[in-house]
Amino acid sequence: MTSTTPQNENAILACTVSRDVQNFDLLIEDMEAVLGENWGDLGFAEALTFFSQPDADSLEFVALAIDGEDEDDLSLMGEVITRAKEKNIKVVLIAEDVTPASLHQLLRKGADEFVPYPLPEGELQEAISRMKQPAPVAVQQAAAPMAQGETKEGALFVVHGLAGGVGSTTLAVNLAWELATVSDKDAPSVCLLDLDLQFGTVSTYLDLPRRETVFEMLSDTSSMDDDVFSQALQSYEDKLQVLTAPSDMVPLDLITPEDIDRVIETARRHFDYVIVDMPSTLVQWSETVLQTAHIYFAIIELDMRSAQNALRLKRALQAEELPFNKLRFALNRAPKFTDLNGKSRVKRMGESLGISIDLQLPDGGKPVMQSGDHGQPLANAASKNPLRREIAKLAKSLHSLGNSDAEAA
Repeated sequence: MTSTTPQNENAILACTVSRDVQNFDLLIEDMEAVLGENWGDLGFAEALTFFSQPDADSLEFVALAIDGEDEDDLSLMGEVITRAKEKNIKVVLIAEDVTPASLHQLLRKGADEFVPYPLPEGELQEAISRMKQPAPVAVQQAAAPMAQGETKEGALFVVHGLAGGVGSTTLAVNLAWELATVSDKDAPSVCLLDLDLQFGTVSTYLDLPRRETVFEMLSDTSSMDDDVFSQALQSYEDKLQVLTAPSDMVPLDLITPEDIDRVIETARRHFDYVIVDMPSTLVQWSETVLQTAHIYFAIIELDMRSAQNALRLKRALQAEELPFNKLRFALNRAPKFTDLNGKSRVKRMGESLGISIDLQLPDGGKPVMQSGDHGQPLANAASKNPLRREIAKLAKSLHSLGNSDAEAA
């Protein structure tokens, strides 16, 4: 495709940047609906050239649209984001069939918003509105034990079990720990939020006490500041900060979408990664978490209950025009490599539900239950466990703090 360099008597307010914008026809429609004729489209290389031209001074944002075929050129797309940020141009990342690792790498480069493709109704307009809002004011000194210094924009990873006992808390706890210990030299700051207010067991899995301050904070988030949030956190081995579920069982509607938004945004300002362990039940603030999440892991098993619940969730999200494509289905206790019959069942399950099973986690056996009972992550209790190894591999794939770019340089 030969992209059209924006040339219009009116100021160009935005541009799409893609390999071929015709592959994203819904994006074209939304750009025209929002901006009329005040936008243009560019290729990746053309965008880098255009940013250095005077016409680029009027740009408010670019919509970087990518699909699975673009994953071989992540460094080029990362350069597009970097150059845009140098010009104070906002970046909306539009992605279809892109792996979580690639998506996270581009988000860490500085993309301001992420919208899955096909675009949900009105989602582009909402993303633009959010970008126009004033940036949060950085605190001069964050209360311990939160990271101090400049304000962050942490990545949000959500874990949601679609049936009881599928291992969602096991994944949330161990993924948080693996991220917190992924690097010896430059370890990222990680916060684990247990939002299963009634039956959350993160505190059990890490042998942490439940504290009254959690309930007090959640009951009045409008008065919550950084100090209050910090006091509700607990530290696990000085590497992982944890917000446990309240000490008493409380109604799930105790908190509103606005409460959840405040808690998550506060955590993201102070941590590189925020991991959320969700209740299996859908509540009024589930949409808030889904919309904010960079990656939303939906945990299932190879059984009928998981299949039925996955289908029901898919129908519910699509009926409400919510971003179902944000979900990354993870199969726990997956068949072994040599189990050809099991592998065939996994394939049939994905095809029958119309979903992609992106992550297969092996059965860790009794050591998984024992590590939870002893209040330790698998890395400490059974470091060679196959489930631990797979979660560690996932954490490394998600962790992109520019190490690869630094090595290449």
